[in-house]
Amino acid sequence: MGESLSAVLTDTQKIRFAGVTKTFETRHGDFTAVDDISLDIPAGTFFVIVGPSGCGKTTLLRMAAGLELPTRGTITIARTRSDRPANAMVFQGDSIFPWMTVFDNAAYGLRMRGVAKADVDEIVGHYLSRTGLTRFAKSYPHQLSGGMKQRVSIARAFATDPDVLLMDEPFSALDEQNKTLLQEELLRIWEETHKTVLFITHSVDEAVTLGDRIMVMTAHPGRAKAIVEVPFARPRNVLELRATPAYGELVYDIWGQLRDEVLAAKAEEAAGIAR
Repeated sequence: MGESLSAVLTDTQKIRFAGVTKTFETRHGDFTAVDDISLDIPAGTFFVIVGPSGCGKTTLLRMAAGLELPTRGTITIARTRSDRPANAMVFQGDSIFPWMTVFDNAAYGLRMRGVAKADVDEIVGHYLSRTGLTRFAKSYPHQLSGGMKQRVSIARAFATDPDVLLMDEPFSALDEQNKTLLQEELLRIWEETHKTVLFITHSVDEAVTLGDRIMVMTAHPGRAKAIVEVPFARPRNVLELRATPAYGELVYDIWGQLRDEVLAAKAEEAAGIAR
């Protein structure tokens, strides 16, 4: 049985996956979601994983969060401060508390740690400002749009000052306009903090826009097919970046590596339905 660990790596490495495999028991037999992933993620890196549906991207993220344990292999996260959480997670769907205001949602993690009220007010106020939510601080989730709810989730995650930020397709349910705006806001906040980010997406465009490095995963069982370095300087302007020929060339190259995996995943899905 594998395990998920928090330990000291080196000054430059933040997350290490070493031979990580995850197998689930099902009524049809064992199902291997992730197979033999070995990967080092340097501190301060915005690392993106892209792959077809069912390739184990979210399973990998859940293991990094400690929500699942590897069947084999280890996951090590270097801790910098014991008074901060190892990670904070932003989910694909709505994950904020419906009975709490925007401010209270963003303050939740800090209050659970017993942070002083004055510090909570300062920290939460800063991140509500950075996400454009200051005037909605007393609003409740049912009064917010989908994009605004995700802003609350992002503010809450950064406010807790985790060692690692884990993001599971946080913008996938949004329309293109809101998605672009939130990508820009996320990049602006990340430029302030340079948190180590592990970000899951189906979108090659999003991966190239946000990432420093991109791991392309194979169809089931999920393996590392390629690691791609993103050469674009920071800070980045999302629209200006997407207008450059180099951006289009990199998207095209990554899609070329991913296309066969997407087709293989679709073929496997079709075969399953046929059975």
